[in-house]
Amino acid sequence: MSGDMVTEGLPGPDRIDDPKAASALAPRRWLGLRRGRPVEPGAPAGRRHAGGLTIAAIAILVLWVVLAIGAPAIAPYDPLAQTGPYFSPPSGAHWFGTDQLGRDILSRIIFGARLSLPLAVVIVALALAIGGGLGLLAGYIGRGVDEVLMRLTDLVFAFPQIILAMAVSAAFGPSARNAVLALVVVSWPIYARVVRSAVLSIRSSDFLHASRMLGVGPWQALRRDVVPNSVGPSVVLASLELGNAVLLLASLSFLGLGPRPPAPEWGAMIAAGSTDLSKWWVSILPGIAILSVVLAFNLLGDAVRDWLDPRTRQAGR
Repeated sequence: MSGDMVTEGLPGPDRIDDPKAASALAPRRWLGLRRGRPVEPGAPAGRRHAGGLTIAAIAILVLWVVLAIGAPAIAPYDPLAQTGPYFSPPSGAHWFGTDQLGRDILSRIIFGARLSLPLAVVIVALALAIGGGLGLLAGYIGRGVDEVLMRLTDLVFAFPQIILAMAVSAAFGPSARNAVLALVVVSWPIYARVVRSAVLSIRSSDFLHASRMLGVGPWQALRRDVVPNSVGPSVVLASLELGNAVLLLASLSFLGLGPRPPAPEWGAMIAAGSTDLSKWWVSILPGIAILSVVLAFNLLGDAVRDWLDPRTRQAGR
């Protein structure tokens, strides 16, 4: 089966029936990435600039991963120990200052990466597995199954995401596990919508009709044709939603519904400094950490979207 035939089944943004999903999958040509090829010296300035942004995003994420993995060796102090005076400003002894309990903020930010990054990946992976599976069933089986599952997604979409996450997390109690559960509950419908739209597009494509006429069974066609061609949009959305997962997790922790103290979590650190803004380093520096991670994930998600979009790759040739 040729590559051109496969790309005919991929959904465009006009076929996605959810505005947020359509925005997530709309092609952005300013990144101009191409598989296995550097941007040519004569390429437009926008493409060179966007390629540099993508490299910078990857470098930021790699840096945070290295800090998270090597936190015990890299952090200058124990993140839970009192190592200086209360609310000490940034200095040579404490580069990022200390918090209300005299704990080193730099060490807590570094150790906080060990919570925020893995939990964000777990949230996105679980939401993708649940939402993708339900969207696959809804789009491929159709009829009553599609109607029931889509009304369920509409019910979840009817609530503001952070409000529903707060309700779920508060019902089970504040902890890292319950925060992950709450965010998975509010995150899976967007994946169900995207995968369902992709499957509906593929189900009506000519190459799938041809394979069925050649004697391929419905479940074999699902495994060989439908699932592989619906992976691309869901992977793109997952890469874009990683930053959103970090932000939502920090929001729950800011409200006291995330990992329990004294765990070094970025959102909880911002909440601790928000009561006295004259001690700016307590909340501003963890906020910059969140900003850098979310921005890097968003730029990387845009790059993945353009890399998987055949129209963007053809335009860059």
